[in-house]
Amino acid sequence: MVERSLFEEVADAVRGLVPEELGDLRCKSHRSGVKVWFGQYKPPREHYEAQVVGREHASEATALALEVGFHIEYPNEADNEAVISGLLRSERRWRRELGEEAVVCSFLGRAEHWRRVSEVWPDPNLADPELVFELAARLADYVTALEPNRLHRQAGPTR
Repeated sequence: MVERSLFEEVADAVRGLVPEELGDLRCKSHRSGVKVWFGQYKPPREHYEAQVVGREHASEATALALEVGFHIEYPNEADNEAVISGLLRSERRWRRELGEEAVVCSFLGRAEHWRRVSEVWPDPNLADPELVFELAARLADYVTALEPNRLHRQAGPTR
């Protein structure tokens, strides 16, 4: 029997948690994470994600961390800022669902002009059987809180 990865299981759970009325949900899992988005077959520059990050990106972590949230990864910094600005205009609505754990800031890693609304979980127990549901539930929280407020629903990036 083939053992399924943590993030394959998270993808399956997210599919069951996100309301269908938000659209055609797609998930792509890999060894160190899962991307979630709507519509097109290939993940767009704006997507939800849960992924393993190194301790260099999470000061509270001693080994590694998990990041959960929403990413904006356009090559043009102005497009990334436009999406974040749109989300910040509706922050009062989505902040009630996501709480103060959700941080709006630069991307974790090399692409400093990318943006994110996410949180970091330092030193999770990756073998904990409850982690699948915790990750899926939190990722679904981000989807249901942010998706109705996303800037591209009103006006897309300037490409």
